Amino acid sequence: MFIQHQKHLFDIPKDVTYLNIAAQSPSSKLVTDAGIKGILQKSQPHTIAGADYFEPVNELRKLFAKVIDCNDHERIATAASVSYGLANVANNITLQQGDEVLVIEEQFPSNIYVWKTLADRYNAIIRTVKTPKSRKNRGNQWNNDILDAISDKTAVVAMGNIHWSNGTLFDLKAIRKKSKEHNALLIIDGSQSIGAVPFSVKELQPDAVVCAGYKWLFGPYGCAYSYFGPYFDNGTPIEENWGNRLDSDKFAGLTKYQSEYKPLANRYAVGESGNFIYVKMQTEALKQVLLWSPNDIQKYCKDISSDAVTKLQELGCHIAESEQRTHHLFGIELPDGLDQKALKRILQEQNIFVSFRGNYIRVSCHLFNTREDFNNLVDCIESLMKNQCHDIHRV
Repeated sequence: MFIQHQKHLFDIPKDVTYLNIAAQSPSSKLVTDAGIKGILQKSQPHTIAGADYFEPVNELRKLFAKVIDCNDHERIATAASVSYGLANVANNITLQQGDEVLVIEEQFPSNIYVWKTLADRYNAIIRTVKTPKSRKNRGNQWNNDILDAISDKTAVVAMGNIHWSNGTLFDLKAIRKKSKEHNALLIIDGSQSIGAVPFSVKELQPDAVVCAGYKWLFGPYGCAYSYFGPYFDNGTPIEENWGNRLDSDKFAGLTKYQSEYKPLANRYAVGESGNFIYVKMQTEALKQVLLWSPNDIQKYCKDISSDAVTKLQELGCHIAESEQRTHHLFGIELPDGLDQKALKRILQEQNIFVSFRGNYIRVSCHLFNTREDFNNLVDCIESLMKNQCHDIHRV
């Protein structure tokens, strides 16, 4: 059965066209209510029991484990940001001089700076796989270039399973196979895909996965998740907080200091991970996410955007081939000469929200969007093009 729009779950004003979930998701009404409950609990701290520091977090970790098809929630750690998770990953990787860390051109900064610092520490090399110059079959060529770049020199492959600004799909299954052949770690940033694109830890067997929680997972800004594979089982966390040690739930014995961490990924959890407000919001959000199938989300987003994509292409915009990109997030390259400043102004006047990322207008949608949202965007771009053309002829 084809999924229907879910606008009723959110509180987006009728005069707003929100095509920017890749920057910040709207909270659903249920997530907002959960946050209010958390605030009220903090106003009455006598209602906070010792178990409240741990049991809700365990439930949250179990939910995220289901989202990424992971059997063991003990391999999940919560964090305040993707950069925190990546810092824990990089802190436990030792490179050799001349080793290569493979990244993608114009990758998100948080997934670059950490590798640049690590490479500098060991006199290693950042190898960037550039965007193919040709627009035709760009996604396929990019994937081939990534596979060709993996060699015995590759120590780490660090990338998303899509490109964050244009939605190009990367073949992580093939990349994982090639990286294993060369004993290279695969570190995945799933911030712009997990929750909206099918993703399976069982299938991909990555060494680590990091994911922002405030985009496609509908949590509050300031939450993230990490998966740590066996490579990191005995690693050293970037911070030492009391909650990550054995028997930390036994408050009366906290000064019987423990040398051992809790097992697996628990050691990497951010301090104060039991945040009473955020955890309630995240839990409610992930429960809702699990009710939606990523395949259904992709089908829905393709259905509501396909007519607009065709129209924009007819107007001279470039959008990648449908099978080489995602449908919940994709980039629109505008025709040469189109006044981007004027377009930004018109979009703002019409309450249409998108992102400008590099050479792209990044459009991102979900189940709260409809065809009308895309029609509004097309109308703005078309009207600007007509006005510019009229002005040129008049001159």
